[in-house]
Amino acid sequence: MKDKVILTDVDGVLLDWSYHFFKWIKKEYGLERLTMEYGMGDCLGINKDLGNKYIREFNNSPEMKKISPFRDSIKYVRKLHEEHGYIFHAITSQTDDVHAQNWRKQNLIETFGNVFDGFTILGCGDDKDEALSEWEGTECYWIEDKEDNIIAGNKFGLDGILMSHEYNFGSYCSIRVDNWKEIYKIITGEM
Repeated sequence: MKDKVILTDVDGVLLDWSYHFFKWIKKEYGLERLTMEYGMGDCLGINKDLGNKYIREFNNSPEMKKISPFRDSIKYVRKLHEEHGYIFHAITSQTDDVHAQNWRKQNLIETFGNVFDGFTILGCGDDKDEALSEWEGTECYWIEDKEDNIIAGNKFGLDGILMSHEYNFGSYCSIRVDNWKEIYKIITGEM
């Protein structure tokens, strides 16, 4: 069955976390995005610890119930599932808070339908190496927006695909895409 499993990150891949975070941080703290950096401290012009505190606060909030889909993810995730029999396993570094984890799962299921075989939800900012090691040798596709996590997956024989963002333009990855349509074509071979 693992040849029909697609491993995927959530934020910046399935869901548009950034849009909702920046809307929330402006409303709650009056802060606005200043740069396209990955690190939230740099991005907001505040220190790293405070940036990470705000991320944890947001990731533990009921906002997790209503994050919208990223780019064209709904259409192509559903096509991969319904037309080609793929199922998805989400691996995300969100929170240790059980309520917030359940909100995330609920949001994903309500957004994409019953396409998931499971969820691995790690603490906010946690490395994904251990979670990815459980899939070692399966050669599953691994969709992610952070280069370090693509490299970690590649170590375990996963087939990494990097979702392009402003903050990862300098990253080197063998497969880089702008949207789920491109992922769909890579996986199915349809042009």
